[in-house]
Amino acid sequence: MVASYSGHYECVKELIMQGADINYQRETGSTALFFASQHGHNDIVKLLFEFGASTEFQTKDGGTAVTVASQYGHSKVVDTLLKNGANVHDQLNDGATSLFLAAQEGHVTVIRQLLSNGAKVNQAREDGTAPLWMAAQMGHSEVVKVLLLRGADRDADRQDGSTALFKAAFKGHNSVIEELLKFSPSLGLLKNGSSALHAAVMGGNIRTVLLLLEANADPTLPNKYNELPADLTKSERILKVLHPKILNGDS
Repeated sequence: MVASYSGHYECVKELIMQGADINYQRETGSTALFFASQHGHNDIVKLLFEFGASTEFQTKDGGTAVTVASQYGHSKVVDTLLKNGANVHDQLNDGATSLFLAAQEGHVTVIRQLLSNGAKVNQAREDGTAPLWMAAQMGHSEVVKVLLLRGADRDADRQDGSTALFKAAFKGHNSVIEELLKFSPSLGLLKNGSSALHAAVMGGNIRTVLLLLEANADPTLPNKYNELPADLTKSERILKVLHPKILNGDS
C-alpha cells in the first residue's frame, strides 16, 4: 500500500507476486488502488487492475478511487478507472460526486471526461450545493462555462437560497459572472431574500457592481429587510455608480 502511494511500480509488482492482498483496506478504508489513484500513478493503477483490484471499496468518508482521482485532477487515472468499471456516480457521505469534486478544484479535463461518461451535471451535495455553485464560488470560470454548456441549471440554489451568480458576485469573481450572464440568470430577489446586486455591493468589487448594472440589475430593488443595495456600503465609488445624484448633491 505504501508502495502504491509512493509510486514504486516494481515494488508493488513484487509485493503482488508474493501474495499481498490487493484489496486490503486500512482502518480509514483506503486501498492500494485508492492511494495510487490519489497520487496519479496510472501505471500502478493499471497493474492493480491486472491482478483484480476492485473499484468498489470506500473510505470512511465515502471516497473511492474515482472520486479521489477526480478531486486531484488525474485525468489519465480517471480514464483508466472508468474503463475498468468505476462508477461515475460514486459519492462521498455528504453527497459530493466526482463531478462536484472536480468542479470544486477546477479540473476542466476531468469534468469533460465525467460528463461524457454520464455524470449528472446538476447533482447536488446534501446541502443543495451543485457543481456549478461550487465552481462559481471558487472562481473557476472555464469550469462554469463547460457546466453551463452541458446543461447546468444557472439558477440552482443551495439550502441557504443563494445561487451561483449570487456567490460569484459576493466573491467578486468577474470572469465567472461574465459566463453566467451569457445564460440570463435571475437578477431579481432570490429565495434568500436578496439579489446578486446586493451581494456584489456587500463584496465591495466595483467592477462586479458595474457588470450587474450593465446586465440590467435593478439598484432600486430592496431585499427582504427593505434595504437597497446602496444601503449596504459606505464606498463612495460604489455609491456613485448606484446613485450618481447622491454625491453630486442633486436630490
